Amino acid sequence: MENFIVSARKYRPATFDSVVGQKSITNTLKNAIKNNHLAQAFLFCGPRGVGKTTCARILAKTINCQNITENIEACNNCDSCNGFNENQSFNIHELDAASNNGVDKIRDLVDQVRFAPQVGKYNIYIIDEVHMLSQAAFNAFLKTLEEPPAHAIFILATTEKQKIIPTILSRCQIFDFKRIQLEDIVQHLAFVAKNEGVKAEHDALHIIAQKADGGLRDALSIFDQIVSFCGNEMTYDSVIQNLNILDHDYFFKVTDSILQNSIFESLNLFNEILNNGFDGRNFINGLGQHFRNLLVCQDSATLSLLEIGENIKEKYQKQSSTCPQALLLQALELCNKADLNYKNTKNQRLHVEITLMQLCGLDGYEETSSTEKKTFIVKSLPAKEDTKTTNENTITSLSTEIKKEEYKPTPPTNEEKVLKSVVSLKERPTRKRTISIDLNHLNKNEEQPKKEAQEEPKETPFTQEDLEASWKNYATKIGLDGKHNLSSIMKEHIPNINNGFVLELTLNNKVQEEVFNEEKSNILVFLKKNLINNSIQLNFNIKKLEKQEIKAYTPEDKFKEMAKKNPTLLEMKDQFGLELEY
Repeated sequence: MENFIVSARKYRPATFDSVVGQKSITNTLKNAIKNNHLAQAFLFCGPRGVGKTTCARILAKTINCQNITENIEACNNCDSCNGFNENQSFNIHELDAASNNGVDKIRDLVDQVRFAPQVGKYNIYIIDEVHMLSQAAFNAFLKTLEEPPAHAIFILATTEKQKIIPTILSRCQIFDFKRIQLEDIVQHLAFVAKNEGVKAEHDALHIIAQKADGGLRDALSIFDQIVSFCGNEMTYDSVIQNLNILDHDYFFKVTDSILQNSIFESLNLFNEILNNGFDGRNFINGLGQHFRNLLVCQDSATLSLLEIGENIKEKYQKQSSTCPQALLLQALELCNKADLNYKNTKNQRLHVEITLMQLCGLDGYEETSSTEKKTFIVKSLPAKEDTKTTNENTITSLSTEIKKEEYKPTPPTNEEKVLKSVVSLKERPTRKRTISIDLNHLNKNEEQPKKEAQEEPKETPFTQEDLEASWKNYATKIGLDGKHNLSSIMKEHIPNINNGFVLELTLNNKVQEEVFNEEKSNILVFLKKNLINNSIQLNFNIKKLEKQEIKAYTPEDKFKEMAKKNPTLLEMKDQFGLELEY
């Protein structure tokens, strides 16, 4: 029985041209070799399974090749290439930093760097998962990485660039590897399937590529798994069955039930999905992704964002033509809310079912279009004789059918302001509203500003008792609002009435005055309203202390205070040579 070699190793690229999905990086490396512009240290970073270590090995092999081709590739015939292919190269050293992350391993590497290569021009050191090195190991590596010998080149690889210290990053030439595009993965899987004699459906390879999430190594591992499951006939159904992926047909059926507002059909479909062993959260996420795909299908400019097989793409385009854009946006919002709240809900099945019911209740209408008409029937109540003409004009203008596209803004009157607060113009196209408006109330609103203009400022007299009552009420109010400091000061200090309506408040210090100044305007508003007097003023005075009492805080002050009361303490201190502790 022959040893099985996984596809990720069997089809690992051996040349720059065979690297999948990293054309810009491989071209840069080839030009650097061609022009002899090689840096002393490279850093390859990016997601897992996108070719970082593979490119590092190809670069190391090509640098030491004795007969580089015109296309800047290794010849695979010289002693250096043969030694590399047989894993017996003396010039290329690989170190796994995940298991050799101590400072001692790096010190051994630094000592080894001094020796010249036995064959070829360079000693190449490939350090994989370099972010796993300890802080001490990074520091021990700094000087050698900055000024290595002419025959030494370092190639570092990592999936987490943010964990590498800046001093290492500044000494390296950094290459950021990107996730491999879906179509590139599908093409490579088709190439592998052809070489392995596997007949694979295009949609099946698309599902594998989507599951790999941009990692070619993951895609090849999934490919081997599916081949073990279904043999040499790889179909779409066998892939979704083995990978436990919800079939797209379920989402198409659920969307059809939503468009038909059929709650019962959508609930039955969800029950079938649960019985097949799928999780409710996976379903709601997949449904949101389905709505997103329908949305991008509605415009040719975004059609390229649809990363699915050709057969399924036709189904999406067909269904998207029947889905209003507003409905899809509302559905996406509901699915997003359901996903965010899924973890916190106790009855998760009911949570998803409620979302489905809400989705079935969507109608896809947007706000009223610019060409639709709105008719308002206004019933007026009996009006006074002097306002009868005004009311009739108002009724005539409001009973007319209004087109938004013909509307020209004019300064609003009092009637329009009231109507605006009562009438909502965001009604669906087929609905009309009958609104009853008391036009007598409108006339009162017209007369009210005139009355207010005629009113003069109020100066109602008040007593000291009235002032104290209002003052304490405000102190209690701000205490409940959390301003306890000001509340306690107000309860302790009450102003006196002086010279008409001027209030004099005596405070202990400047700190209290600053606290009052911050609240002074609010206090005056409250007092003017409660005492019905708009002429109230508030002045502050600071109490003058005749003699300020000095308190003893330090040990020295306390000793002096005690010595004043008992002078023998000074004699004892001098007699015994005592000193104070500070």
